[in-house]
Amino acid sequence: MTGDLIDSSAPAEPPPTVQAEAMPVRLTVQQPGLPRYRVPVFRELARRPGIDLRVIYGQGSSIPNTDAEPTGFHSRMIPRRVWPIGQRELWWSRPQWELAAGGGAAGAQVVIYSWNLHYASLVPALLRARYHGVPTILWGHGYSKRDHPLRRWSREQVGRLASVLLFYNHRIARRYIDNGWDPKRVFVALNALDQAPIQDARAAWLAQPDRLRAFRQSNGLHEAPVTLFVSRLDPDNRLELLLHAAARLRKSHPRHQVVIIGKGPADASLRRLAADLGLGERVRFLGAIYDEMKLAPWFLSATCFCYPANIGLSILHAFGYGLPVVAGDDLDGHNPEIEALEDQVNGLLFRDGDIAALADALQRLIEDTPLRHRLSLAARQTVLQRFTLQNMVDGMESAVRWCAMNAAPARQS
Repeated sequence: MTGDLIDSSAPAEPPPTVQAEAMPVRLTVQQPGLPRYRVPVFRELARRPGIDLRVIYGQGSSIPNTDAEPTGFHSRMIPRRVWPIGQRELWWSRPQWELAAGGGAAGAQVVIYSWNLHYASLVPALLRARYHGVPTILWGHGYSKRDHPLRRWSREQVGRLASVLLFYNHRIARRYIDNGWDPKRVFVALNALDQAPIQDARAAWLAQPDRLRAFRQSNGLHEAPVTLFVSRLDPDNRLELLLHAAARLRKSHPRHQVVIIGKGPADASLRRLAADLGLGERVRFLGAIYDEMKLAPWFLSATCFCYPANIGLSILHAFGYGLPVVAGDDLDGHNPEIEALEDQVNGLLFRDGDIAALADALQRLIEDTPLRHRLSLAARQTVLQRFTLQNMVDGMESAVRWCAMNAAPARQS
């Protein structure tokens, strides 16, 4: 979608599908790595009539789970060069530079670059693309969770070299437009998960109520309210807030359980904290589970999903099972997918960092069954109607089509 941004505080209609009869476009997407959740996105983009897609991705990305098999689209893995600079890294991507030169009939007509300032090659590539008349799209968050003026200024200066900016959510896109960016060059592709495996697993378990009932009984979940967390155990996610909130709920809800699925650097410290708080069997650490059919009964047995800070695509995973999500209200401290959460509509926001406020939100969902059911229905509608793979790729295709139709001519040497 272009700069006609929808109000993210209200339900939104799906964006219109891009006309299939639009001009053919040779498109190359450059990414740091190939995480599994991106494969369905690129597969859908490659299916669009008139889009000749190539994906070039790096190796050794800092993005977790980048071992995906690229199926359904043309792709190539090209390692990047890495230079350690203190505790940070600078990267050089040869494809970024080469794609900027165009290349005639076999070359890229539109290039989507990763909007990542770790790339030392990004600014030279954008300047070279302007010289050769190659339209470019910068695709990324457009903000940092640890922002400061110099970082923000650098990001925006790099953004001005691109033909188009492509954001993951409307809130940040609107912020750029409010700061003077041309709305015609600002597009949004709401980040989405492929819901097919989630909905298939959900349906399979719900079709076998006796099996689901036996699962709950064997795991001691049949009479207990359950707060679920499924993701990487990273300090930025602030799971200690959830454990402290669970300790506060012991008196009013002694059977309440917290189920934590995932692994990561905070694992040991969280286990120690749970023991120090005397939570015992009220907190269960299950380690990493990646099989959707094995995850499904845990989602279907939970009362709510809690992710205190730094939530990302996990919100769409939980919504797929109809779980209300509880998260802190520091929106810039989350990833762009936080836009999917509407307070009192499909989840609850609590005052960021406030353990008592988090405990109150969990208690509301445990005790108020009509509220929980209403939020649950809206949660599934959010991912089945708005945050869909179709809508995400519509936004990407709109940006690509605009670039193809408004490309500047190459400079004459």
